[in-house]
Amino acid sequence: MKKNILIVIFIVVGMILALKFNDHNRNKSISACLVAQKMESEKKAEKFDINKAKKLCEKIIKKK
Repeated sequence: MKKNILIVIFIVVGMILALKFNDHNRNKSISACLVAQKMESEKKAEKFDINKAKKLCEKIIKKK
């Protein structure tokens, strides 16, 4: 009985941690995408629009 309770507690804690860090990982991915977009726009000598790039990056990350 105690073993089953410990397993359930372990699973619940694991799920909470996974959900908490999921948002953090998505934000890091979006930040990395923004940096790549900025570097790409500098290579092409284009004007960099942060809002447009952020929307594009969020769309790309959400697809994955």
